[in-house]
Amino acid sequence: MEQNVRLIELSVNGVRWSAHAEDRTTLAALLRESFGLTGTHLGCEHGVCGSCTVLVDGRSVRSCLMFAAQADGCEVRTVEGLAAPGELSILQESMRDSHAFQCGFCTPGFLMTIRELLDDGAADLTRNEIREHLSGNICRCSGYQTIVDGVELACAREAAAKAVDLEGADDGG
Repeated sequence: MEQNVRLIELSVNGVRWSAHAEDRTTLAALLRESFGLTGTHLGCEHGVCGSCTVLVDGRSVRSCLMFAAQADGCEVRTVEGLAAPGELSILQESMRDSHAFQCGFCTPGFLMTIRELLDDGAADLTRNEIREHLSGNICRCSGYQTIVDGVELACAREAAAKAVDLEGADDGG
């Protein structure tokens, strides 16, 4: 059976990309194989583990379940887009400082799910609400307590950074 091939054009981490892909090509495969963005991990390839989570138009998506063609024209954000090369974002620093992850395999998916949570204004969430939001991501090493600690730390640090930015804007800077 012959597969259709189409041109997929999308923005990934603020950069315009295009590639030809078969209809059956997943977004995960496009990111990893065509664009070389291997931070998006493939664990179960059934949408269960969350390791392949990326943001598509600001919403978390299991990239192993989404066809590349469905992302045509979308803004995709991967773990590589969280900070400039060689730097860590506040989120990444917070997770590191909380010793949130052990083996690191689930880390990219968790980071993208948490990024969505922070972008939606997670400052007032309870630990149970954080756990609920993260329930689609599986970590076999941590026991989740340190991950929730890291989310709380990231919330506090991002709120503090935002306050400093607003203060600077009020001063005309």
